[in-house]
Amino acid sequence: MKSRKSEVDAAIGSLDFKKTKYQVKLETNKGDITIDMWPDVAPGHVRNMIGLTTIGYYDGLTFHRIIKGFMIQGGCPTGNGTGGPGYTIKAEFNPRPHEPGVISMARTQDPNSAGSQFFLCLEKVPYLDNQYTVFGKAADAESISIIKTIGDTKTGSMDRPVEPVTINKATVIETTL
Repeated sequence: MKSRKSEVDAAIGSLDFKKTKYQVKLETNKGDITIDMWPDVAPGHVRNMIGLTTIGYYDGLTFHRIIKGFMIQGGCPTGNGTGGPGYTIKAEFNPRPHEPGVISMARTQDPNSAGSQFFLCLEKVPYLDNQYTVFGKAADAESISIIKTIGDTKTGSMDRPVEPVTINKATVIETTL
């Protein structure tokens, strides 16, 4: 798997968390999800998500794992939970709780193994707190509603959706503070 690190690094060269509020918008085939990024608690994860979004990494990928009442997971280029961007980032555990609408990074048993896969919480998941890096939250009620709609998708084996749930396009929204 080819590393996308140099592309991501180039894409995030001008980020300024002091002057700009960043959001990521996921346009899915079920509706749009806008996520407020939290660089105050996880700047490396926010940079990574913004960089991957900017280079078009998430466009066309699916939510490959959906567990009702728990979370929806996406960001895998292979569509089966085994892929990534060819590099990993260090964990940034923080006190923000895993609650409905929160975005957190998926990883292996190694806390520093996150890459591109993320999950959005459907409910409170306190046993994940300080075990996975929280780095943002759905910006509004409409976004949470779409997350929950995706969470109700019928799944088959290995929690895979029976009908694909696709991220058609992901974009970064910048607002001057």
